[in-house]
Amino acid sequence: MVVKYELEKLGLHHTKVELGETEIMEDLSEELRDTLSASLKNIGLELLDDKKHIMVEKIKTTIIDLVHYNDEQIKTNLSDYLAEKLNHNYTYLSNLFSEVKGTTIEKFYLANKIERVKELLIYDELNLTEIAWKLHYSSVAHLSNQFKKMTGLTPSHFKNLRRKQIGPTGNM
Repeated sequence: MVVKYELEKLGLHHTKVELGETEIMEDLSEELRDTLSASLKNIGLELLDDKKHIMVEKIKTTIIDLVHYNDEQIKTNLSDYLAEKLNHNYTYLSNLFSEVKGTTIEKFYLANKIERVKELLIYDELNLTEIAWKLHYSSVAHLSNQFKKMTGLTPSHFKNLRRKQIGPTGNM
């Protein structure tokens, strides 16, 4: 809605406005591109028109959607899933992501999974077995080992620390 408003304010017509992607009908002059970029920056967004960066953002968005908003287990491995979703060879996607972000797709994916585990631990609605199942870990031990490797804490230690920080009344 905010992006639509900014486009309309500048007199630009859009054919599509979705999460992370917008198509506009007009060809942008350099001046209009700069104005749009500044408008988006003011609301905390960034104009990407470099094809490499656009594809990297699509990879990130696809992974974030998969980890945070999709409870279905993918039927293939991550590389095949991304290649199919983004209509590109995985080697190309992987090399591009590493070049632009300085990390691998796998590390980005695992970091997002661990962040999701943290959220679910904080919400305290699911136990560790349910979290492992929800995030498609092969076992609680696998989740716990990966969590400890990436955070330095066990999931239960993390959960206990958060409880102490928040306190019994729910205040920090």
